[in-house]
Amino acid sequence: MSIRLADDTRPAPRHRAGATTRFDLSLSENPFPPLPSVLAAVHGVLAQANRYPEFLPRTLPRLIARHLGVHEDQVVVGAGATGVAMQIMQSLTAPGSGIVFGSPTFDGYPIMAEMAGLDAVPVRLDSAGGQDIRSMVRAIDKRTGLVVLCRPHNPTGTVLPLDELRAFLCAVPSRIPVILDEAYAEFLAPADRADSIALLERHPNLLVLRTFSKAYGLAGLRIGYCFGRRELAGRVRKLQLPFGVSAAAVVAVAESYAAEPELRARIIRITTQREALRNSLRRCGIAVPRSHANFLYLPGPGVATALRRAGIGAKAYPDGSARVAVGDPEADRAVLAALEFLRPG
Repeated sequence: MSIRLADDTRPAPRHRAGATTRFDLSLSENPFPPLPSVLAAVHGVLAQANRYPEFLPRTLPRLIARHLGVHEDQVVVGAGATGVAMQIMQSLTAPGSGIVFGSPTFDGYPIMAEMAGLDAVPVRLDSAGGQDIRSMVRAIDKRTGLVVLCRPHNPTGTVLPLDELRAFLCAVPSRIPVILDEAYAEFLAPADRADSIALLERHPNLLVLRTFSKAYGLAGLRIGYCFGRRELAGRVRKLQLPFGVSAAAVVAVAESYAAEPELRARIIRITTQREALRNSLRRCGIAVPRSHANFLYLPGPGVATALRRAGIGAKAYPDGSARVAVGDPEADRAVLAALEFLRPG
């Protein structure tokens, strides 16, 4: 069996089924295929795909823990960040309790809240597209079972300043678990990155949630994890699905960590494209907030409609706004061409 490794220098376009959609930018995917060394390693393990993976994952948590500088008992892995978030909801909350989050947010949170029998408590973002932490704190009451804070925020790409993050965590009662969703943390500038270990030492109710779907480009392998204090992580781990982490996931993570220089170069390439597209759109009069992720939030009205008419799949919002993944130069040019007519006057 052989496989042709994708060219690392070119984006791998994702097209929706249907001739009218030229680019699907709706899922904030990495436009590039996995790094060549990762592809080769995954290909190698497929020769043993007739064998089951570990009954309960041990190797993957150990790999991640070593990379983070924590104990393996502090790490819980699962089917993407979404799968781990669902484990958190099911293990740490009771049906009928509330989950507080900034709105709009990652679609998965209200969907999973309903699945887990939780009452969604959405808190509107502020005028700059950031999470309104004061209003979020005021929304917490005796029925609150979970709080979610995204950093960077999805879908606006804004990032809560570190001092406000620390103040927010101090304001949340210690009885209430907090998910710090860092799905896009690799795209943050070094000065904006939180010291997660220091935060965990001070806040035993905190769980940091991350994924290999975005910067690492492994969305199809479904690899996510959270880490926190041992007691809290242990409660989440009780819902670990047997045989739920593939052998391919283990080797993909190991090779991804070994290829950090290539990963950093890819991130720079994506963020450079992001800034170029944002600057061009702002010159067209579209007030695109500064993003710290691999997507841009394009305020409406009319934006989502214009993209759809141009055959560009985007995450659309009720007010006509849209979120688009960035990094593929051809797709970025198509977005700009679709929206240039919205220039005021």
